[in-house]
Amino acid sequence: MADKNEQDAPDGKAAPKKKSSLKLILIVAGVLVLAGGGIGGFFMMKSKPATTAAAAPVAKPPAFLDLPDTLVNLSNPGNERPQYLKVKIVLELPDQSMVAQVQPVLPRVMDTFQTYLRELRPSDLDGSAGLYRLKEELTRRVNNAIEPHRVTAVLFKEVVVQ
Repeated sequence: MADKNEQDAPDGKAAPKKKSSLKLILIVAGVLVLAGGGIGGFFMMKSKPATTAAAAPVAKPPAFLDLPDTLVNLSNPGNERPQYLKVKIVLELPDQSMVAQVQPVLPRVMDTFQTYLRELRPSDLDGSAGLYRLKEELTRRVNNAIEPHRVTAVLFKEVVVQ
């Protein structure tokens, strides 16, 4: 007597064996695809740092230019006791060649700093947010004064409010 599965199949072959063999082929194919992708990714990632390190350009070290110490009295209407601001500022330049280009216009830079700093109130310098705003404004003003050249940053060595 024939199996029930053999009777249901039109060509006389068992249907469950066909389904299980198809499932097995799909699983093996999936494992091979994943293994191939993993191995390919490993070799691609392994060779990547060697080419990146060789292609990286050598960065020039920045140059620093010390400005003269600045002492100004702060704007303080309504208070009879004057308050003073003393700052030591350093300009960070992209490279050493910029120092020779910025030095001839330092009087203009110092003038813009003096006129701006004299209008500040002591409350303008409160906290780290006040110093950050001061640094950003001084950077903007020095870049305007030395245009078409640009400084990378204005750095504070010392900030004293008395």
